[in-house]
Amino acid sequence: MKLFLDTASVDEIRRMWEIGILDGVTTNPSLVAKEGRLFEDVIREICDLGVPSVSAEVVGTDVPTMLEEGRHLAKIHPAIYVKVPMTPAGLRATKTLRSEGIRVNMTLVFSANQALLAAKVGASYVSPFIGRLDDQGQDGMELISDLRQIYDNYDFDTEILVASIRHPVHVLEAAKLGGDIATMPFGVMEKLAQHPLTDLGLARFLKDWEKVPKAPRAAIPAPRRS
Repeated sequence: MKLFLDTASVDEIRRMWEIGILDGVTTNPSLVAKEGRLFEDVIREICDLGVPSVSAEVVGTDVPTMLEEGRHLAKIHPAIYVKVPMTPAGLRATKTLRSEGIRVNMTLVFSANQALLAAKVGASYVSPFIGRLDDQGQDGMELISDLRQIYDNYDFDTEILVASIRHPVHVLEAAKLGGDIATMPFGVMEKLAQHPLTDLGLARFLKDWEKVPKAPRAAIPAPRRS
C-alpha cells in the first residue's frame, strides 16, 4: 500500500519524505490556504522535494474552466495529478484531460457507482471519503470493499485512494481490504509508527543495558611509520 500525506505543509512533507515512508501528497484549496502562500509556489516546492505524486485540485465547476485549470496545473511539474470533483462536468473534463495524457485524481467520491464512472472515464485515482461517510452513519470501509471487488471484476487501472482518514485503524482496515493508497494527515501518519509497548520495551532494554558489565575499549594502535 502506498502512503500519502494529506497536507500542504512543506515541513510536514519533508519530515516524512526524509524518513523514507512517503509515496505521495494530496492537497486541496483549504489545505493550501492554511499556508498563507501563493498556491503555485507551494505546489512547486512540494514537487521539488522529489515526491513522485502530488495531487493539486481545480476550483472551477464547469468543463471549460476545469480543463483550463487542469492543463495549467499539469504544466507546473511532471509529478502533478489533477484533482477533479465527481460531478457530470468533472467526468467530462476527466475524459478530455486523460485523452491529453494528464493524470486525474477524481475526488469527493461517496458511492460505488460514482467510482465506477470515474474508472470508466480513465481517472488514475479515485478518492472515496470514508471519514465523511462514517460521520453520516454509514460504513466508509464497506465502500472500499465494494470498489475493490468492482475494479478487480473488470481489471480497471484506476487506483483506490482512500481519503478522509481520521485515525490509524482506518489505515489498517484500508490495507486489509486492498486499498491501493491511503492519504492521511501528518498526525495520523506519525501514529502509525507508535505503540506504548514499544516505548516501554525500549526504556526497559536501555535500563538493563546500564547493568551489563562493559569491557574496556581496546586502545587504537598508533599508525606505523614507514
